[in-house]
Amino acid sequence: MKLRVKQTMSMLMAASLLAAALTGCTRPAADPTPPSGGEPGGQDPITLRMTVWGAPDELAAYKVAIDRFEEEFSHITVDLQHIAADYDTKLTTMVAGNDVPDIAMMESGTIAFPLAEEGRFHNLQEFLDNDPDLSLDDLVPNLLYSLEPGHVIGIAPGPESFGLFYNEAMFADAGVEPPPSKASEAWTWDEFVEAAKLMTLDTQGRNANDPGFDPKNIKQYGINFPTWWGSYSNFIYSNGGDFVSEDGQTFALNQPEAVEVFQNISDLINVHHVAPSPVQAKNIPATNVALQTKKVAMAIDGQWASTALAQSNFDYNVGVLPVMKEPMTTIVCGMFSMFESTRYPQESWELIKYLIDPESSIDMITAGTWMPSYKSWYTEPELLARWTEGLPSRPSGYKDAIVEVLLASSHQTPTGYVKNFSKIMDVVTPALDKVWLGQQTAQEALDAVADKAQAQVQGRRDIE
Repeated sequence: MKLRVKQTMSMLMAASLLAAALTGCTRPAADPTPPSGGEPGGQDPITLRMTVWGAPDELAAYKVAIDRFEEEFSHITVDLQHIAADYDTKLTTMVAGNDVPDIAMMESGTIAFPLAEEGRFHNLQEFLDNDPDLSLDDLVPNLLYSLEPGHVIGIAPGPESFGLFYNEAMFADAGVEPPPSKASEAWTWDEFVEAAKLMTLDTQGRNANDPGFDPKNIKQYGINFPTWWGSYSNFIYSNGGDFVSEDGQTFALNQPEAVEVFQNISDLINVHHVAPSPVQAKNIPATNVALQTKKVAMAIDGQWASTALAQSNFDYNVGVLPVMKEPMTTIVCGMFSMFESTRYPQESWELIKYLIDPESSIDMITAGTWMPSYKSWYTEPELLARWTEGLPSRPSGYKDAIVEVLLASSHQTPTGYVKNFSKIMDVVTPALDKVWLGQQTAQEALDAVADKAQAQVQGRRDIE
């Protein structure tokens, strides 16, 4: 799935969550059809409203899956509402105006949990406990978002992890070994930096190891390292760190495991000159274009980047992320949530269940946008081959660098378990800007805001 997190996080975290007047809002009775009593085989015609974000290709795949759903459930019509921009703001307005959909694609880092805390969503655990066709054991880890243990507010249609994408020809032309794909052979951080130096060139063609290298006139960066939390969380977890302490009581981003990661990223920009600063990165295009046009040799990105890369006319590949202490990738993904106000909870569940079924979402999976939600599609060779072999969206390193690491070494997104995450990051992100600009060390910047961040810490959702 092409997550909106990177593009919208700063705006949406600042948006108003919901006014107190929202309490008790329900969907208007615009549809005179009575509820079907929760029987998916009922014959009374009904309409389910569903809101989603996504690029045109993702929307087209949604429509294909929904057409199939409507063929199987002939009494159900799905009104798919695509919100292309300002998704959370517009959805918040809809809720405030009693114009609530039955199902919504939600993002865990913004308004999902505030809505859940107001009782806006059905507990999907009840459906998982009673569904004869789907259970939690069928799904890969880290797909459920829970308000508290046993209270599921959303299910992702599949995991989304991170990889190190690169232009194969650039490495071949430079005579540099490309990133390894196997976790057992992953670069250490120092090896990663060395490769990035060799792949960084100034306007005279000198790499970053050359004594005459000009860091003020770089034409090709070795690495594009996005400075949002999804990107750096991979390395915090790899280094044994976290956003809050294990008991959920203490702010942890100023601890050595996290500070080392932040300083390493800053050094990529300000010491080694192999990565663009956030200011310079504004002139770096999307991963597929940046790699194809040789603006960068490598880019850390979510596996969803495979969709656009597959449509580009150059040879790309993906390697495993560099390792701090152990291989690790963060799972970040949107979720399907069911509003409590729906008149058709069972039918809404059938739609959610249908969309997370890899058979139904196969178009988005093979395109590279999604990954399957079912474990069997990772462990059974025939099913695995259907979405990882012979496809432009799945280069040769994909199974080792993405699939195997996801199965063996993946971590839940911090937005899923850190309470009040957005408020904590409202404090942290401006402090890190000073780190990326080289104005403060990571330790100085994080210590300076530690008390303010600590004041926002409210615990963890994954603690019984």
